[in-house]
Amino acid sequence: MEKPVQQYWNIRLRSVKEALEENNFEVFIADDSAHAKEIFLKEIYPGLNVKSVSWGGSMTFIATGLYDHFKNDPNLEVLDAYDRSIPRKQMLEIRRKSLLVDLFFTGTNAITEAGQLINLDMIGNRVGAITFGPKNVIVFAGRNKIVGDIEDGMNRIKEFVAPANAMRLDMKTPCVKTSYCEECKSPQRICNTWTITEKSFPKGRIKVILINQDLGL
Repeated sequence: MEKPVQQYWNIRLRSVKEALEENNFEVFIADDSAHAKEIFLKEIYPGLNVKSVSWGGSMTFIATGLYDHFKNDPNLEVLDAYDRSIPRKQMLEIRRKSLLVDLFFTGTNAITEAGQLINLDMIGNRVGAITFGPKNVIVFAGRNKIVGDIEDGMNRIKEFVAPANAMRLDMKTPCVKTSYCEECKSPQRICNTWTITEKSFPKGRIKVILINQDLGL
């Protein structure tokens, strides 16, 4: 068989797509991050009637190029939660307002084989938007986010995703030094709010683009 790894992931992604669809998510499969961008712009975006847009922290979203595509769009109200030049107090207000946009982009920390999204957040704006508020939520997920079940997903997040993100963000937490979750009480702890999204409500509000590529953490 040619390209056995690619074929392996094609099968896994189709299986997860079916599970997500049974849970009322709308799901697409992309070959890579560029294809994910194309799918969104050609197949999803035209039907959304978007006037305002924002995003939660997601390396995978950045990798698609859609952040650069939308951040200076003159035809939209853009609430840029990535602009590091904005003072912290003002940024928190932007993140609060982002919960009422027409379109919210984000990633996910894990997706189970049963079609559930698992996330752990510091501030809560990302998981809050997935749960309620924005009219449409687009979740980008690399194949590396797929896990067997909820326990596997939570272990993945605690053992790898959270320490790696704390390192990426230059946080002053014990895991930055040890690479292990220490269940710390640090003021900069990024592990504060868990969400498990069993289903999309209303049906199709959350759209997931599965990407046949390792992306993000």
